[in-house]
Amino acid sequence: MSIETDVAIIGAGPIGLFAVFELGLLDLKAHLVDILDRPGGQCTELYPEKPIYDIPGLPIVTGQELTDKLLEQIKPFNPTFHFSQMAAALSKLEDGRWKLTTDSGTEIVAPVVVIAAGGGSFVPKRPPIAGIEAYEGKSVHYAVRKMEAFRGKNILIAGGGDSALDWTINLAPIASKLTLVHHRDGFRAAQHSVNQMRELAAHGKINFEIASVKALHGDNGQLNAVTLAGADKREWEHACDTFIPFFGLTIKLGPIADFGLNLTENLIGVDTEKFQSTTPGVFAIGDINTYPGKLKLILSGFHEAALMAQAAFHIVKPNEKLRFQYTTSSSSLQKKLGVA
Repeated sequence: MSIETDVAIIGAGPIGLFAVFELGLLDLKAHLVDILDRPGGQCTELYPEKPIYDIPGLPIVTGQELTDKLLEQIKPFNPTFHFSQMAAALSKLEDGRWKLTTDSGTEIVAPVVVIAAGGGSFVPKRPPIAGIEAYEGKSVHYAVRKMEAFRGKNILIAGGGDSALDWTINLAPIASKLTLVHHRDGFRAAQHSVNQMRELAAHGKINFEIASVKALHGDNGQLNAVTLAGADKREWEHACDTFIPFFGLTIKLGPIADFGLNLTENLIGVDTEKFQSTTPGVFAIGDINTYPGKLKLILSGFHEAALMAQAAFHIVKPNEKLRFQYTTSSSSLQKKLGVA
């Protein structure tokens, strides 16, 4: 069955999150789709600890801190997140609403679609291993969509970032065997995750190898082993039936390019009154859009989200009158925010 809501948002970065707030003030419910496994977009994936200096009222804030504050701000509106899913298709229904379909088969039906995808979708980097394409989708996976699909598997995870460590910890209890490989004994992940991984290894619940994956072995897309190479160039065969490489992400426009929108150099042209694209009911906010004088700043995206929400209200509730209110003086808005 399709999920029905007021607004479907593609992208759960800072701009998508703030859009939830602006929509929520107008009693518009939102579902968000993001290819990453957590909110925050580029802020948390690329520079979680990098300081940002141009957010109003916050002289200095990291990408992760900004994301945490936005999540706290939108908590009263209880949005629904669909993580580890890519927006794959967008189609118009006979009743005028839109149907957004993800690569996991989730269908979200809404009168309004908001594209807040930054520079596009984060696409996993493919390891430079000959013939890996033949195993993709069957025994090589670049994301964990459903944990149960990995129960009882002999898993090899490669990588040294947060995703590699997080999934090593989360999959260890359900895997028949799990090995983490990284080319060095140092990680780019949160220290508490590194500590958890080392504790699991110390108790024999996982294996950790300082090594690189050189080759895959198997038939008809099903792995049975890989060739590992240590720092001393010694190679050996390691038995496994599932390989999950976390080699980082690149940003590509992805399926959004096939949504039938009017694109200019992979950006979505919008007006500056509503930030609506040339396709009625489809809006674009943040770095994904373009218009005369556009500045690619988080601040600009917040402004765009506010005006988008006002326009979305008239589409979702065409028979209702929109009454503009200030959160500082409106008791009804304060009640929604839980501060009345």
